[in-house]
Amino acid sequence: MTKKLKIFLIALVVIIAGVGGYLVYNSQKSSTTEEKVVTNETKSSTKKVQGDGKTLVVYYSAQNHTKDVAEKVAENLGADLFEIEPKEKYTEDDLDWTNDDSRVTREHEDTSLRNIELKTTEVENWDQYDTVLIGYPIWWGIAAWPVDTFVKNNDFSNKTVIPFCTSASSGLGESGTKLQKEAKGGNWQKGQRFSSSPSDSTIKDWADSLK
Repeated sequence: MTKKLKIFLIALVVIIAGVGGYLVYNSQKSSTTEEKVVTNETKSSTKKVQGDGKTLVVYYSAQNHTKDVAEKVAENLGADLFEIEPKEKYTEDDLDWTNDDSRVTREHEDTSLRNIELKTTEVENWDQYDTVLIGYPIWWGIAAWPVDTFVKNNDFSNKTVIPFCTSASSGLGESGTKLQKEAKGGNWQKGQRFSSSPSDSTIKDWADSLK
């Protein structure tokens, strides 16, 4: 074998080895990239309101506005429903806030009257829920007070709590913050205000944003 042939064969081996190494490196790099894409897709599909437990929508509705929203949110999320019901139901006359002698007006003026007795504050299988949405109408800038009784009587530890309200003009205000102060524990989130008669698409868009 001549000296030139030996040099040629050695160069050829070096070139083949380099190409092989490059192909292996690119294969590994591509695999790593694919793994990162899969991981990111998995993270982005993580649901905000559903974990190992279930989701519950709790609501108090004086004139069915909040009830309508709560039912549609629960349907969208596949959540359970629980209605807060006062033992002494509010009548239309009771709810007439323009009447100085109506029930809600007297309760607004005298906070000692706001300890509203409910039919029950106990939710079956309460411990199984890891996310609780609480809906209510706004009364004088805060949550309707029957909701206070429910919140005070339940332990929200280790639960994510998301308030929402319905009102003709008022915003959510500090209603969620005030309920949080009354509650035992819970990871309270920013809430959502709906008009008295929101569209189905508005309700759905918010519920979808929680998934």
